[in-house]
Amino acid sequence: MGNEHRLLTLAVCLVLAGGLIAAVLGASRAAGPHAGTADGRPVASDYVDIRDVPRLTATAPAPGSEGSAGSMVVDCGRNEQGHYNEDNLVVSPGLLGGAHHTHAYVGNLSTNALSTEASLDAAATSCAGGDRSTYYWPVLRRPDRPGTRPHEDSAGHGNVGAIVPETSVLVEFRGNPVSKVVPMPRFLRAMTGDAVAYTADTEAEVRARWGCSGSPDRATTRYPRCPSGERVTRTLVFPSCWNGLDTVGVTHRSHLLFTAANGVCPKDTFPVPELRVSLAYEIPPGLNVALDSFPEQRHSPKTDHAMFVNAMTDRQMAAVVRCLNEGRACRT
Repeated sequence: MGNEHRLLTLAVCLVLAGGLIAAVLGASRAAGPHAGTADGRPVASDYVDIRDVPRLTATAPAPGSEGSAGSMVVDCGRNEQGHYNEDNLVVSPGLLGGAHHTHAYVGNLSTNALSTEASLDAAATSCAGGDRSTYYWPVLRRPDRPGTRPHEDSAGHGNVGAIVPETSVLVEFRGNPVSKVVPMPRFLRAMTGDAVAYTADTEAEVRARWGCSGSPDRATTRYPRCPSGERVTRTLVFPSCWNGLDTVGVTHRSHLLFTAANGVCPKDTFPVPELRVSLAYEIPPGLNVALDSFPEQRHSPKTDHAMFVNAMTDRQMAAVVRCLNEGRACRT
């Protein structure tokens, strides 16, 4: 009887020990490959003094004789209309609140998860030249200041605090250094960056670069601490090599790829205008800001991303292509 009791006690201990180990391992997996704060806020290592960031040494390839050296700025304002929602038309069409964080928009004023090609084509726009495309990205917040305006407390999932408005938004299309560009198809959907980079096994899709307005030769994937009087900047460059077939990719990426470092597009793809969205913010020195994110991504700056749906008319897109291929600096 004594031996049976000891065996039963041992069995219970083994079960409890196994449960404890499983709980520890489960918590470790849930945290991903990085450690964060208990409440999910960014940690000290997510921030860097811009003066500690090395200067950029790589330069963009010089445009060749067959290249398209022009640029087209599309003036779409800086979201003065307060267009925000928790949707993602590119990644989660039809699913209201599917982003689980808040996006800010310029361009098409109707965009939400339920938008269709017809609704986008009929809507008003913030773009001065009539471009009805939609451009959007996650908002930046001040966790030290409670949100009081619409969409400042609607995302949930730890995305709290006052939204920091953009001081400036630059929407720009550029050409290709080694080839002429061809038009984007209408309603092409595109994304850049990786919204789950914090828990991903690779940082291959981390695309956003952060910086300070006074140091254009320094860029980082961390939140920059800028000297007084300088603005925090975010630059999001989109892929520009189209497969010539699809406006929507199976993975939201497969139909539109990035060029190689020398500007050459991958095999069986065609160069289209390269979209670049540049954002700037007035941030008090020393203030810890936080990017909206999925809860398990802990507001990592590496998860920055942006989306685009091309709703330009054929005539508007033709004007962009002509400007780039002729090497001119244009604005609309």
